Amino acid sequence: MRIQPVLDLPDRSGARRFRTVALSGCIAVAAVMIVWSSVSLSGAGLVVLTALLAAGIALLLPMTFRASKNRSVEAAAETVPLAAVGDLVTWHDAFGDVVRASSASQAMLGVSPATLVGGGLLGRVHVSDRPAFLKALSDAANGSGAVTAEIRLHAENRAASRSSVIFAELRALHVQEAAAGGGTVIAFLQDVSARHRHQKELEAARHDAERANELKGRFLATVTHELRTPLNAIIGFSDLLSADHPFLVTEDRRKEYAQIIKSSGLHLLEIVNTLLDMSKIESGNFHFEPEPFAFGDLASSVCDLMQLKADEAGVVIIRNVGRDLPDVTADRRACRQILINLLSNAVKFTPRGGEVSVSIGATSGSLVLTVADTGIGIPEADLPRLGDPFFQAGDLHRRNHEGTGLGLSVVRGIVGLHHGQIAVESGAEAGTTVTVTLPLRPDLAPEGAKPVVVQTRPRVVSRPAQRRIA
Repeated sequence: MRIQPVLDLPDRSGARRFRTVALSGCIAVAAVMIVWSSVSLSGAGLVVLTALLAAGIALLLPMTFRASKNRSVEAAAETVPLAAVGDLVTWHDAFGDVVRASSASQAMLGVSPATLVGGGLLGRVHVSDRPAFLKALSDAANGSGAVTAEIRLHAENRAASRSSVIFAELRALHVQEAAAGGGTVIAFLQDVSARHRHQKELEAARHDAERANELKGRFLATVTHELRTPLNAIIGFSDLLSADHPFLVTEDRRKEYAQIIKSSGLHLLEIVNTLLDMSKIESGNFHFEPEPFAFGDLASSVCDLMQLKADEAGVVIIRNVGRDLPDVTADRRACRQILINLLSNAVKFTPRGGEVSVSIGATSGSLVLTVADTGIGIPEADLPRLGDPFFQAGDLHRRNHEGTGLGLSVVRGIVGLHHGQIAVESGAEAGTTVTVTLPLRPDLAPEGAKPVVVQTRPRVVSRPAQRRIA
């Protein structure tokens, strides 16, 4: 005769649970009988019940210890992989609140895991990113598979005693078995701030490359125009002078044509020299010969040189050179180039009847050169790009003035060789003021110098350029 088991124990874990329950029941019954029947039991019966209770406790304690050990092993097995992942892992309930967080919160956000429980993590999500954060958790809870989103988090920066923003990639997915506390969604947060910075650097590099390409096109168009104009004059008047019937051209006309050819050739030479100077400055091969000299005398000679051009344009040049100026130790030819470029630009962009003023002074070991005009000025949008090679403010296709756009770039490079500074204040229809500061005795070698950054300040129409600088 076969006896059917009363209970079906499909696995060892079920059998262990059954034995534990049965043994616990026996112990409980024995304990109750001892307490309630101690007055009526005989000595032998009491001994039997006591022995039964002791045996049950002795058998139950190892089982309890093994269960506690297994739980510790399971918890350790769960914690070790999370610590090895390195990402911040959080469990969320159906409302999106955090019920548990991994210890990576300390490394990523500078806070303990307990700080993120409840709405602590949501409070650290950037306000603009909270809808995307909650939507990712909701989609994951509804079984949409792994859901990703990029969010910004506020992290504690103890070194700076303030919070900083980091970029994190969120990956959320639904879990079949709820974690302790009712978590049904598990989320992995990875710090991608370095990747985001790299993307921004790549974007900035791409923008710089596009701008350089734009400037290259602008330069080619500008230089083509600048070279073509004098070349046309040279070729045209040379044809007239070499005609088969020279008697058709009077002697006075011959001299006039020859002068035009010479002027056009000098203009071409000036363009080529400017290009060479810019190339030498950028490559670090600019020949630098510092010597002490009177900057005021050099400025006066350049003003005399530019006077003819100013008279033809109907522009007045006002000179204001301070008395008893100390000599400056610098490259005389380079400083002459600074004066020529600044004065040439000022006269070029000042309409007839306007003024250009040149002021020279000295303050605390530095020489200060200021060139101000009452010209058309520079739009505020173009100020940040001043000094870029080949850049000219305004519309390239509506140019009313000659020039390659290298003048201020050359000035930047020369001022950098002297370890000086340059500042520009200008505005549309408000004139322009350029201030160059050079040390009287430069201490550093020019080989370690680079073109300086042009400091700019916008000027509104209500603040016109000063017509005289005292």
